[in-house]
Amino acid sequence: MFTIGDFAAFGRVSARMLRHYDAIGLLRPAGVDPTTSYRYYTADQLRRLNRIVALKDLGFTLEQVGAIVDAKVGPDELRGMLRLRRAQLEARLSADALRLDAVEARLRIIEKEGFMSTDDVVLKEIPAIRVAELSAVAASYEGVDITPVIQPLYGQIWERLGAAGVQPAGPPVAYYEQSDGETVIVHAAVTVSPDQPTADDFQVVDLPALPTAATIVHQGSMGEADQSMQLLARWIDDGGYRSVGYAREVCLAFDPDDESKWVHEFQIEVTRG
Repeated sequence: MFTIGDFAAFGRVSARMLRHYDAIGLLRPAGVDPTTSYRYYTADQLRRLNRIVALKDLGFTLEQVGAIVDAKVGPDELRGMLRLRRAQLEARLSADALRLDAVEARLRIIEKEGFMSTDDVVLKEIPAIRVAELSAVAASYEGVDITPVIQPLYGQIWERLGAAGVQPAGPPVAYYEQSDGETVIVHAAVTVSPDQPTADDFQVVDLPALPTAATIVHQGSMGEADQSMQLLARWIDDGGYRSVGYAREVCLAFDPDDESKWVHEFQIEVTRG
């Protein structure tokens, strides 16, 4: 058997942690010297320690860890649980990264307040188009909620159009609808020919013409889109207009390896008064 210090070294944990696990009944020593109260462990107990550390590092509480290891979960089942938990943590990290990017973008907007020009806003007519689309619901308009929804939708719509032999007749178009005051219906659409029929794997929708639309071309990452949208809002308000309907995002250029080369046109239908 091994002393607590040696066992801690083999298990790459601290002796303090092992004493805590003993106190809460998570990992009892194999033996305790009745005279000195020194704890002793066996090599076989490394199996339980490995499971405890892996589960704890993946964010399970010690109470949950105890329940799992006491259930004598086999390696295959444990690996499945660890993979699921790892996927959850990776999703959380991705969401946190998106949120940090959004904070940085918002700070840049704040720094430029009072210095942003609305000269790039163009008022024009947008013709009607037919699109093939897929839709899903996002929790809010926040980028951290929109991005994980719209990206898979576009992957699916391109795949389904290809499988159906449908050739795009124009650029992709994203648009959004407020559904219940908080959640947002996200539409990932691709322009198709005017005679394109509907299909089982996607919807075909006619987007109406916008007789008068305030538009602006946004270059770069969609993480910086708030600045362009706020320029549109300023132009609309200063010009005595009000927005009508739903905003559209038309993708004019896309580089999967370089977001700085992305180009989108934002379109918002407006009317006077």
